[in-house]
Formats: sequence, C-alpha cells, structure tokens
Amino acid sequence: MLVDLWPQFGLVIRTPRLELRLPREEELVALAHLAGRGVHRPDERPFLTPWTDGGPEDRARVVLRGHWSQLAGWRPEAWQLGLGVFLDGDPLGVVTLRARDFPVVREATTASWLGLEHQGNGYGTEARIGLLTLAFDHLGANAALTEVFQDNHASQGVSRKLGYEPDGISVDARGDEALVSDRLRLTRQKWDRQQRPTVTVDGLAACRLAFGL
Repeated sequence: MLVDLWPQFGLVIRTPRLELRLPREEELVALAHLAGRGVHRPDERPFLTPWTDGGPEDRARVVLRGHWSQLAGWRPEAWQLGLGVFLDGDPLGVVTLRARDFPVVREATTASWLGLEHQGNGYGTEARIGLLTLAFDHLGANAALTEVFQDNHASQGVSRKLGYEPDGISVDARGDEALVSDRLRLTRQKWDRQQRPTVTVDGLAACRLAFGL
C-alpha cells in the first residue's frame, strides 16, 4: 500500500466540519481544477503566487507541480506538508505546513488557499486551526509563522483572531513591484490559552521519522 512506503498519506486531521489529508491523484486533479476556477477575484492580488496569470489549465498545473515538488523534495530536515481540505469528500482548497530543521528550531510556517466559491464560510479559519493543532499539540512546535500581504485583510483577520502577533516585515519582488508582507507569529503560550473546537489527528506515529522526530 502507498501508506506503507509514504506514511504521510495515512495522516488525517479532522475538525468539526473538515478533513485535512494528502490528496490521492483524482482528488489532486479536482483541487487543481478548483484553483483553475479562481482563488481570488481578478482585480485582487492577495498572494505572491500569480493565481490570475494564464488560463484555468495553467493555474491548475501550478497546483500539480507544487504538490509533486513537495512530495519529491521531502527530507526530515526540510519538509512541506500540503494537505487537501475536504468537506464531505468535496475539495475546498489546500493548507500547507512547512519547516526546516524542525527538531531544533521548533517553528513551522503555514500557508493556504481556498477556492473562491468556498470562501466566506469559516472554512479557512477551521482548516488553519486543524493545521496548527498538528504543529503545536502533536509535533511539539514552539511557534507558528505566516506571512500576509498588508492589504490581504481576510487573511490578516484570520491570523489576528487566532492570536498571531507582529513579527516584522518581508519584501518580495513581483515583476517590477516590491511587495511588503507582515510577518506574524503565534507562540505556544498564546495557542495554549485559546478555546478551540475539537480536532483529532490520526496516523502521526508512523510519520514521526519523516518529520525528523
């Protein structure tokens, strides 16, 4: 079985409404087409990824390349876990947890996107809570990081609601434009003080070596 060779495929996070897990091939195709239909309005640019460039198939291939690259490049000292977000089996988007030298640094960075048609229902917040539960309560992170464009008010709101605090800025190039992002940090102390919905994590024991633990 695939999970015997790559145990991350047996890792499943369940929140009250959602299931987070590595997608199988047909589910990956569905997620890719979801991204192809749009992850934000055409007049916005809330992500560094150029989600409005090209046509739907071009955007779908971005998801495929990213997913395969993360799996192929996985090392215990530098990993990226891109989980599909599913509601009753239907794909809503992807949440990603990545880290370098995690057993020493004990910090991980989150990122996410949801299909435009699924936004505004609280799924993004719930999926982030699921991912943070894995990071803090099961992998033993001391802090979670994220970077958000200063004008991405929706993502800024989710992060602030979950207790993230300012941690400086970063500057990235998008063509000839320099874009400023807020770096935000959520500490274990802030995480432990929050009231959160019930989240279960299954299949982690077989993955601990893959995470460098």
